[in-house]
Amino acid sequence: MPVSESMRRGFLIFCLIILCFQPHGQSAEAGSVLSKAEKFLRAYPNFFSGYRDNMLILRDGGGIQFDDGRSKSFEELLSEADPEDELIQPYPTGPQSYGTPAVNFDPGRFRCAALFKKMYGANAKEVESHLTTVPWLPHSAHLFIRITRVNGVDRQLEAVSAELDQLPPEDKKYVLKPGGTFSWRPIAGSDQLSAHSFGIAIDIDPAYSDYWRWNTSDDHGKLIPYKNRIPHRSVEIFERHGFIWGGKWYHYDTMHFEYRPELLQPGN
Repeated sequence: MPVSESMRRGFLIFCLIILCFQPHGQSAEAGSVLSKAEKFLRAYPNFFSGYRDNMLILRDGGGIQFDDGRSKSFEELLSEADPEDELIQPYPTGPQSYGTPAVNFDPGRFRCAALFKKMYGANAKEVESHLTTVPWLPHSAHLFIRITRVNGVDRQLEAVSAELDQLPPEDKKYVLKPGGTFSWRPIAGSDQLSAHSFGIAIDIDPAYSDYWRWNTSDDHGKLIPYKNRIPHRSVEIFERHGFIWGGKWYHYDTMHFEYRPELLQPGN
């Protein structure tokens, strides 16, 4: 049956009404969430198989809620982060990323405990079952350190070690004596597990390092003075292989590096 002009006009009006009432803000927000979720898919391709209905889908068939929809204080982000919260502060890279961090700018300190436990182990025994030994600066330090095999962290740290081994002596001295890797323990002053608990972190030589708790007073209203002695060249070697640096935090820990490739994906 031929379609009349009035029917065509009615259909066009209907389409315009639908377009006018599309929830554009909500669609943009959904796109932003999807973009963030994709950073995890790219960072951990052997662990995640996809993203659907606010869930990061695990290759074992399970899932982890990506965004719990809650607005959180700084302290809540430290203790109750979901995966989406991990990306709430973009981790800076490049020559301009070494300035004094703004107050409470701590990209990477927000960690989703459920995700880390699912990925690396729910307790010390499980984490230890995934640890392996890799050489540390084999031509200079002649040491071995323990790190997880999960997500290829051991291979990435071995590549870091090989590059650090080529540095000139004036830069290499900062990394010759690592302060530690795996240790199932809470973060100092907290009941939250350290990244060291999951076998994904390394501390370089504490003798050349600075830590915010060493340089602050009991006056909690006073700004924390920033200090760092670690060369940028060493930091950039770690970053190229998926490790972020605690020296870019307001609550700085310049000896600390941890494997967090989701924070180093394009677009962060």
